[in-house]
Amino acid sequence: MDESIRQRAIELYDAYTHEGRDRRSFMRDMTLLAGSVAAAEALIAGIAASPAAAAILAPDDKRLKTRTERWETAPGRPMSGYVAEPAGRKAGPLVVVIHENRGLNDHIRDVARRVALEGYLAVAPDLLAPLGGTPSDENNAREMIGALDLAATVKDAQSAFARFSGGRKSGLTGFCWGGAMVDRLAVSGAPGLAAAVSYYGPAPDPREAAKLAVPLMIHLPELDARVAGTVRPFVAALKAAGKPVTLHEYAGANHAFNNDTSAERYNEAAAKLAWQRTMAFFKTHLV
Repeated sequence: MDESIRQRAIELYDAYTHEGRDRRSFMRDMTLLAGSVAAAEALIAGIAASPAAAAILAPDDKRLKTRTERWETAPGRPMSGYVAEPAGRKAGPLVVVIHENRGLNDHIRDVARRVALEGYLAVAPDLLAPLGGTPSDENNAREMIGALDLAATVKDAQSAFARFSGGRKSGLTGFCWGGAMVDRLAVSGAPGLAAAVSYYGPAPDPREAAKLAVPLMIHLPELDARVAGTVRPFVAALKAAGKPVTLHEYAGANHAFNNDTSAERYNEAAAKLAWQRTMAFFKTHLV
């Protein structure tokens, strides 16, 4: 496939899934780009995350213990989370993993297991739990994400730290919509939060830079112009305020480059390097 067509298709898909474009116009533009409805659908299938994709770490990996826990963030407001930790030894510090705009799905559970394999207590909260939990249809999940109240959702995420940190230093990472939540929590704080890593999440208003409470690492794909437009001004403001921020940019990488269930957007080299940097960051700050 011509690289320019592939890149334009990724940009159209990103606009559809993040900027509220209607499906009719999205399919029209994709069909014009691909040449036929069948070709457009095949292209979309390669870009979209596949729920059938194999996990990097199997759910029943014997090196880990996993479970789902439920709690309340406020009376009558339910919360739940996927918990993973090393088997046969005490887990290290807590690392909270915030999901994309598809909710808590198998891919994010897999990421939580990868974090746990590094020795941490990994918790991936389902921030759609107050609305009934993450649905199987990712389009419904995106609509539900859009209906969340930001202030209440920040408190929901903070509750995971209150429940699982045990008073220890804790880390935080998240992807896409979850990356934006990471930035938000890095500014607002959370019980025990000591280090935060954001993957391609839209950044807060630069005027909030002075509120940054913890060291922040940001992974930014070169081709993600939508997110870069918010990240770069925020990072500039953080540096001007003398705040601890590290920005890594990945040449040739697209939004969602870490999501190995998306064939067209996954960038193995960028994903591995970002993961190494993330784990080194946590090792430095969660001691």
